[in-house]
Amino acid sequence: MQVKQKKLNTLEPTILEKLFKLSERNTSAKTEILAGITTFMTVSYIIFVNPLILSEAGIPKEAALAATIYSTVFCTLLMALWANFPVVVGPGMGLNAFFTYTVVIGQGLSWQTGLGAVFISGVCFFILSVTGIREKLVDGVPNALKSAMGVGIGLFIAFIGFKNAGIIVASESNFVGLGNITSGGPLLAVIGLAIAAALMALRVRGALIISIFAIAVISMATGFSAVPTSIHDVASLSIPSIADTFMQMDLKGAIAYGIFSVIFSFTIVELFDSLATLISLSKKANLVDKNGKIPNLNRALTADAIGTMVSAMFGSTALNTYVENATGIAEGGRTGLKALVVAVLFALGLFFAPLVNIIPAVATAPILILIGSLMLSEIKNIDFDDFTNVVPAFLTIIMMPLTYSIAEGMAFGFISYTLLKLVTGKYKEVHWIMYFVSIAFIINFIMLNH
Repeated sequence: MQVKQKKLNTLEPTILEKLFKLSERNTSAKTEILAGITTFMTVSYIIFVNPLILSEAGIPKEAALAATIYSTVFCTLLMALWANFPVVVGPGMGLNAFFTYTVVIGQGLSWQTGLGAVFISGVCFFILSVTGIREKLVDGVPNALKSAMGVGIGLFIAFIGFKNAGIIVASESNFVGLGNITSGGPLLAVIGLAIAAALMALRVRGALIISIFAIAVISMATGFSAVPTSIHDVASLSIPSIADTFMQMDLKGAIAYGIFSVIFSFTIVELFDSLATLISLSKKANLVDKNGKIPNLNRALTADAIGTMVSAMFGSTALNTYVENATGIAEGGRTGLKALVVAVLFALGLFFAPLVNIIPAVATAPILILIGSLMLSEIKNIDFDDFTNVVPAFLTIIMMPLTYSIAEGMAFGFISYTLLKLVTGKYKEVHWIMYFVSIAFIINFIMLNH
């Protein structure tokens, strides 16, 4: 028995070594597992936040939760076992807001048509990734606009958080106004914002998920939301089904509607967000080789694209690489083993699906606000000395929350950048992709208004 056990103990590291190249990346199984647990604590909020956002588009909440977990597990496993990347990929904050508030509510489309657009954008994303065009397209967009898109999406997400919390309300005289922040929901959201911000400032692991549960408990204690009556309201062995959303994407509807701008916007946001985040995280994890190349980057990008198509099939929105992966990398995570651990933990989340029905929106609203504030950091990369960069960047940032549309904010930014460079004689600074994108947005504006 002792001989068998000894052989088993020597076999396990060999398998892990072969799969994840632990020693080559100067890490260990213990380090990767701890890094995976840390990462899960920082990204697990998506299990509760994403279904709430998608449910506003009409997607059944339970199916949205299941689709969120399944798509995250599927793509994260691809990253772990195929690309050997220490990253978690799941429904993107910003992309889910774009899907719900711009595509479905804003343009009056069904969620099935919206999923059709997500799937088509995933196909485009896949083609651009495997052909290598993706990186070239990203290079053609100026840094000012790349950064402005991140900031604008952050403000848009934060605005949704303020609205969901009741802190910002509709006003006949001012369009928007301050809600009654001393009443139930808004007050709970303010408390949640304070708790989450303080925990993040203190670098407490799982700050966001702790805040969600703290406000949920306070909400129940004060009678603002219902109290669970049995263990089945918290956890269940009955795994939530995606039957209501599986393969429900309406491809014909998406094509018939002619939503080129929607598909285009999904693809553009996915292109910049995922690639920029992957490169940044790879550098933090010291995965860049001596030639400046990132091993398996193309596999990671392709996995991301496949994940988006699968996500649409399950019933969730486009995926991207979570910036919160940096927490696990800071703990020493360097390989796909870290991602594998997170995928397993997400899968276990299926048994706690009932929680999504008892956590109120005021508990998740502060998380949207804080995520928006974190995305503001990109503003430092905008060159404020060049006015032809400042105006397009400003329009991109401000028009996203004001028009309640990520796509329209992008359109204002791309078109104004191209026109300003042309009229000021700086046309040599404009890459051909900018002309293509700007013309596409102009055509879309004309089509929408006729």
